[in-house]
Amino acid sequence: MEYHLHPMGENAIIIELGQEMNTLTHEKVQVLSAYFEDHPLDWVEEHVPAFTTVAVYYDPFKLTSALRQSTELPSTYVCRQLESLLSKLTLGVEKEPRIVDIPVCYGGELGPDLETVARLNDLTTEEVIHIHSTGDYIVYMIGFAPGFPYIGGMSEKIAAPRLASPRLRIPERSVGIAGKQTGIYPIETPGGWQLIGRTPIHLFRPNDESPSLLKAGDKIRFTPISYQEYLEWEDAAK
Repeated sequence: MEYHLHPMGENAIIIELGQEMNTLTHEKVQVLSAYFEDHPLDWVEEHVPAFTTVAVYYDPFKLTSALRQSTELPSTYVCRQLESLLSKLTLGVEKEPRIVDIPVCYGGELGPDLETVARLNDLTTEEVIHIHSTGDYIVYMIGFAPGFPYIGGMSEKIAAPRLASPRLRIPERSVGIAGKQTGIYPIETPGGWQLIGRTPIHLFRPNDESPSLLKAGDKIRFTPISYQEYLEWEDAAK
């Protein structure tokens, strides 16, 4: 497995597994993340998967005994341990991805930019909905806001630029498009993505043991629902 290690500050190492977002790099990220989940190391505080990297945050004080008779810096020791780990990992053994169904009510007041996306791509709104809801999607990373999924796999046929002037308030659970990516706003926040719909599913659940519904590696299926179904789903969740 090819990689590069980059120390970041006094307690983190960035493991670079590729230079562009693609299927092979994503597989490397998932294999390494799965290893950390299944084989926790006492000095690793957290690992954070991203598009092409995995950040490993460690506790230098838990390395005291290992470094007592050594002149190595904590970062040097951690890099050496990671090199040993990475030399043993092989591809093709990652976990079966979880499939998460996300219902979406497209257009209207819940998706004010649906017509804009259609016009930019010389499509009807029905065609945009069909293309968006039949894509083969993977969550590449969680970031920007708590539980915000960066989702790859969207068709270029419905790609659209970010808004020239971002909105100050994006309603939570809004589904948007920015460039060749789609995503879901888990909380109310400013943002510049083109909004094409909204899901009644809460992606960020701060009181749960695992607050983010989605995680890197999940496969997503978007399912169109009517406005009435959206309201009924919301009422049932109250």
